Amino acid sequence: MLVIDVLVNGKPCDCDVIAECGVGDAVSLEVQLTNLSRNSVGPLALTVVPYQDFQNGVLNYDLEEAVTFIGSNSFYIDTVKPRETSVCVGALLFLYTGDFYLNIKFQDDSA
Repeated sequence: MLVIDVLVNGKPCDCDVIAECGVGDAVSLEVQLTNLSRNSVGPLALTVVPYQDFQNGVLNYDLEEAVTFIGSNSFYIDTVKPRETSVCVGALLFLYTGDFYLNIKFQDDSA
């Protein structure tokens, strides 16, 4: 079992927590994967995709002009051993105001 912790600007963040981020300020993003199983897991691919939810059933993923990544939005994790944690670190830059969300996707590349 993998436990996923997300930190925005060093503070824990989840679906119920809103992170205040200023336009033009670099926002650090850290995704921690802790392996609680008895077996190693991996390799894994992690992708972070920002979007806007207009609260009417419409999700906007076309944010090239509103949000940019400093570095890559994709990470490759070779192996996470039992009882160990792997950390992916990146940063975002918001170019406009608004309410933004992050969709964090994992893909098991072991097959």
